[in-house]
Amino acid sequence: MRSVIVIGGGISGLAAAWQLRGHADVTVLESHTKVGGKLRTGTIAGIAVDEGAESLMALRPEAVELAAAVGLGDALCDPAKAPTTIWTDGGLRPLPPGHVMGIPTDPAALTGAGLLSPEGIARAMAEETLPATPLAEDCSVAQYLTARFGRETVDRLVEPLLGGVYAGRADRLSLRAAMPRIAALAEQGGPLLPALRRMRAAGAPRSAPVAVQGVAGGTGRLPRAVAEACGARVLTATTARSLHRLPGDRWRVSAMTGDGPLTMESDAVVLAVPAYEAAQLLRPHSPLAEEELSAIPHASTAVVTMAFSRSRAHFLPTGNGFLVPPVDGHLLKAASFLSNKWPWLHASAPETFVLRASMGRAGEESALARPDRHLIRAAIAELHRAVGPMGEPVAARVTRWDHGLPQYAVGHHARVSRIREATSKLPGLAVCGAAYEGVGVAACVATARTAARHLLTRP
Repeated sequence: MRSVIVIGGGISGLAAAWQLRGHADVTVLESHTKVGGKLRTGTIAGIAVDEGAESLMALRPEAVELAAAVGLGDALCDPAKAPTTIWTDGGLRPLPPGHVMGIPTDPAALTGAGLLSPEGIARAMAEETLPATPLAEDCSVAQYLTARFGRETVDRLVEPLLGGVYAGRADRLSLRAAMPRIAALAEQGGPLLPALRRMRAAGAPRSAPVAVQGVAGGTGRLPRAVAEACGARVLTATTARSLHRLPGDRWRVSAMTGDGPLTMESDAVVLAVPAYEAAQLLRPHSPLAEEELSAIPHASTAVVTMAFSRSRAHFLPTGNGFLVPPVDGHLLKAASFLSNKWPWLHASAPETFVLRASMGRAGEESALARPDRHLIRAAIAELHRAVGPMGEPVAARVTRWDHGLPQYAVGHHARVSRIREATSKLPGLAVCGAAYEGVGVAACVATARTAARHLLTRP
């Protein structure tokens, strides 16, 4: 293999290019004017802030390893320590420690927390007395966990965390895809609470690592650093329009640039684009892959970033932010108090307080159809209700991520297996990205590694 074209200059495509360095001449095609995809750092009030993903999963190694490999190891930083907090019932209520994606390992600790009613706590505590047969097939998160813990636990504890990660709904998300650790325990049979306690006890190191890490200056630095270090030719503002198979298992890519059409040929192609874009490119070559990729739903979200003057603000919140249960009927699904959460940001702008308010879940696209100014006013109003009278921001901006998060519906793992089987019949082609085994940065990097290995080890 002498040459590879990577279609998509987000972190998945760039990680694939990094993995292929030294093995092939690599060209990356990115339709936007900048690389990075959902790892994008902009500015507000002259301060660098992340407009998409603001952290890297640190409990799995792929993303932090890549950051260190491209020279950002010293820039990795831990967030300030703070409990997971939920805005519900008129207040910000910390979730007691010892939960797994909102599932309390000690439901009794919720007493007095204001998160569940006494009946809801009693129902959750009863989980370890309920019979449980091994989970035989995939089901929704809500279907399984409601039967085990009751609806209140799902609505008020699990649902807010799922919304924060996937912008999804518990009654639509696959248990096996969205909560694989829980699914693995469910497949063994037996109550979950004792199993979760054993898992935490067995896996708890003396000094537990942080769950996530940030990058000083913004996670948008990561894709730029990978693009510079991978040695690939990176063509921005270049949109792949079609793929053509050539004799000898080679590929021709037809693209459009600001200067007109561009045609390139290569020994292999990596599709590191959203599922719906990969579906269009694969339609002439694999109807099955096109059908399965097109069937992956996506959620749209919006982020309202705001900057407040510390000297003029009436009130500034403590903690790192909060999550919101959808049953409470608020537009916000989460808020991140960036100046509290990331020490580097406070150090770079000590007179300004920056936060992000996130909105949009699967099935709520109509709520995001409002003009930017309306979303900003709605976000400010709800923030005032949640944390107190902060006053008016000195700057505010809306970033929209239309169809930005793939939704892992029930049966997602089986669908991905069918996609991989179909694409394996196309020599010299591999796929990677958030649509397959995880929406986080680490999971995307892992799929990129798999794609590169697939091409490098092909016969």
